[in-house]
Amino acid sequence: MTPTERTRLRREHQRGSYDPQSIYDILDATTQCSVGYTIDGKPYVTPTFHWREGNHVYWHGSSASRMLRKATDAEVCLSVQIIDGYVMARSAFHHSANYRSATLFGRAFKVPEEEKAARLDAFVEHLWPGRTEVLRPMQPQEIKATTILGLEITEASAKARSGPPIDDDADYGLPIWAGIIPMTQVVGAPIADPRNLPDLAAPDHIINFTPDRTSQ
Repeated sequence: MTPTERTRLRREHQRGSYDPQSIYDILDATTQCSVGYTIDGKPYVTPTFHWREGNHVYWHGSSASRMLRKATDAEVCLSVQIIDGYVMARSAFHHSANYRSATLFGRAFKVPEEEKAARLDAFVEHLWPGRTEVLRPMQPQEIKATTILGLEITEASAKARSGPPIDDDADYGLPIWAGIIPMTQVVGAPIADPRNLPDLAAPDHIINFTPDRTSQ
């Protein structure tokens, strides 16, 4: 992917990548993103869930959503960030974080009405493979009440840091502990709805859930 004026990395550019697969992997490793857009010339950022299908990323919400209405056919910025650890150095200046991030730019488009059901099914399957097989079908009014926006991944960059702290050479001899405090997202045990039918066990796609799609 060729860098553009918006995606070209200027600070710590050696940590950056424009490789599509690197960008895909970061998008797939988290379900959460933030979408930046403007309303009447003023900037807004809204956190939401996203999913990727091929070279497109999608997000959805209520058809009454001001964010979705204003972002349709407009320039947006979509970003994700995953913190993998705090990097503890021998000086405050060199403290850092190990992370993975991706930033996308482009014009958001509205998914047509006739494609919405398939996109919503893909969203559910992206998170919980096999879930759509056990759900009741979506009702027409539910599909109508939902708006889905998409963005083609043509203008994007990834940035990541890993490894130990990088201190000044003179500081390595100081009696100060340095290293990494790893950070991970932990999924807890499922909690059943008290109104479940009796003796209804959680299916495998619930028990084995992980938000990181790159591990599937």
